[in-house]
Amino acid sequence: MKMAVSSVKNTALSLYFADFKEITKARLAVSVVFSSIAGYFLGAVEINLVSVLLLAFGGYCMVGASNAYNQVIEKDLDALMNRTRNRPIPSGRMSVAMAMTIAVLLTLLGIVALYFLNPKTAMFGAISIFLYTSVYTPLKTVTPLAVFVGAFPGAIPFMLGWVAATDNFGIEPGTLFMIQFFWQFPHFWALGWMLDDDYKKGGFKMLPTGKKDKGTALQIIMYTIWMMLISIIPVFGFTGRLQLSVVAAGVIFLMGLVMLLFAFRLYEKRDNASARKLMLASVSYITLMQVVYVVDKFI
Repeated sequence: MKMAVSSVKNTALSLYFADFKEITKARLAVSVVFSSIAGYFLGAVEINLVSVLLLAFGGYCMVGASNAYNQVIEKDLDALMNRTRNRPIPSGRMSVAMAMTIAVLLTLLGIVALYFLNPKTAMFGAISIFLYTSVYTPLKTVTPLAVFVGAFPGAIPFMLGWVAATDNFGIEPGTLFMIQFFWQFPHFWALGWMLDDDYKKGGFKMLPTGKKDKGTALQIIMYTIWMMLISIIPVFGFTGRLQLSVVAAGVIFLMGLVMLLFAFRLYEKRDNASARKLMLASVSYITLMQVVYVVDKFI
């Protein structure tokens, strides 16, 4: 009997943990934390383990809070779409009150953790939550410009790490911000292309032209080119302490060309398979680009 009760408790805990990961979008949160830590390594003169842990914890809390607020706001729309109807709130596994409690607690914990690093880091973290939940989320059903607005909080993590390490906002974190800002357009438009039919069920307007057409594909190409150019700006030596060697810039540019190739294939074929390949290429690009930046600094 005791073993049976213990097994039930373990199952319940695992389900609660699974719902927590879902409400906070754990995979996305971890990727954001990775970007923040990469920015920290680029900005830090000396690596402080406590600071890295505070940044990781605070960063996860801020992203998790944003996603929890988002799922509370969009609970009725999530119930209409195949990819989101099994989320904790629309499926009935989690109440709105519980989701809001999680969101508020994560907000407070995240701001406090980031404040221990420095006030600027906490301020940018709070701004990202506000923009994501109060501006980007409501605009998603109103205008495709929501993606432009959402790119601002989405671009904060890479620069946030630099600010956490230096307590300063200047040309260096501004450059990191711009890299991730422009990267988001091909990434999210590729994702929006793949999920367009499902997004329409919820009334979301995610593609720039509202259609899976050449106009959208052309804009993806243009933003990919901008992303490639901005990613190698530090090689020219006018971005302060943010430096990039010629070899590293060449590697990053080649990675960008691969992503651009997938963007051109989407323009040519205009199908979901091509959009998926571009989306995966974009995820690989942002991760490897940040790794190259960090490795280039320390070798």
